[in-house]
Amino acid sequence: MQIGMIGLGRMGANMVRRLMQQGHECVVYDHDAEAVSRMTEEGASGCAGLDELASRLTAPRAVWLMVPAAVVDPALDDLIGHLAPGDVLIDGGNSYYIDDIRRAQELSAQGIAYLDVGTSGGVWGLERGYCMMIGGPHEAVQHLDPIFKAQAPGIGTIARTPGREATKGTAEEGYLHCGPSGAGHFVKMVHNGIEYGLMAAYAEGMNILQHANVGKQDREDSAETTPLRNPEAHQYDLNLADVAEVWRRGSVIASWLLDLTAIALADDPQLADFSGRVSDSGEGRWTLLAAIEQGTPAPVLSSALYERFSSRGEGEFANKLLSAMRFQFGGHHELPDKE
Repeated sequence: MQIGMIGLGRMGANMVRRLMQQGHECVVYDHDAEAVSRMTEEGASGCAGLDELASRLTAPRAVWLMVPAAVVDPALDDLIGHLAPGDVLIDGGNSYYIDDIRRAQELSAQGIAYLDVGTSGGVWGLERGYCMMIGGPHEAVQHLDPIFKAQAPGIGTIARTPGREATKGTAEEGYLHCGPSGAGHFVKMVHNGIEYGLMAAYAEGMNILQHANVGKQDREDSAETTPLRNPEAHQYDLNLADVAEVWRRGSVIASWLLDLTAIALADDPQLADFSGRVSDSGEGRWTLLAAIEQGTPAPVLSSALYERFSSRGEGEFANKLLSAMRFQFGGHHELPDKE
């Protein structure tokens, strides 16, 4: 098939490469002319603008947006004048599903189908394939099935889930039409909320292991320091890279995230290139908003999101106020930071 791709960043460019590897024709555009040039050298049809991209696509056109959520609406505003009834627009980024519902209604009135495709795979997608969660009208999804199939990982070497032998559908291939407009990004939103929780669990557990030798350290005995009652019980100098590696082998907590953790620790056990400032791109917040509206408890996901806020210094004033209150009621002075 032929498809247009707008956005040639970390994921967009690799998605184009994966499609071309499987024989699909890609017409590409990015505001970064060098990114377009690189993909042109690799066999894509590069364009200098959206009008050129639309003119190179054969009707009914399919255009995939792989841009940040904040710029999807401006991109659609720039693009819509170049499209026609029967065309299909795909948003493969991490948009808020509420925005998808609105966009689908607006575009449907112009005869243009809109698909929201939550896409997971990151920088490994070229090699491993992309897991896709799709929302939108059935006819448009079916029309683009060859594109989704090419991007997806396929069954591969993963053992089939017992009991699914007679189940039909594409879920085993790594892509799924989840439902009407917004459903794809809704499922991806919760996927990312879960990702926050899983990452936090690994990070917190590893941090406990990292401090398992606290009993060997000199500690000041004062009213400001909780005494370590059993220092002899905390005498372990653990190799976290080895721990991550052994957990990968038959452990009940083995996962791809643990695989990536093992890679990071093998590269640098002290993680010296990282400051610990953890960003969030929106899906964790939106997951909790949905949970609140539904009245669904999500304490683990909430804690993981708030910890990301704290990692960026957003809790600094609250911490200062806690320290100030301790000083006011008890005359407690802050201890100096550890070197």
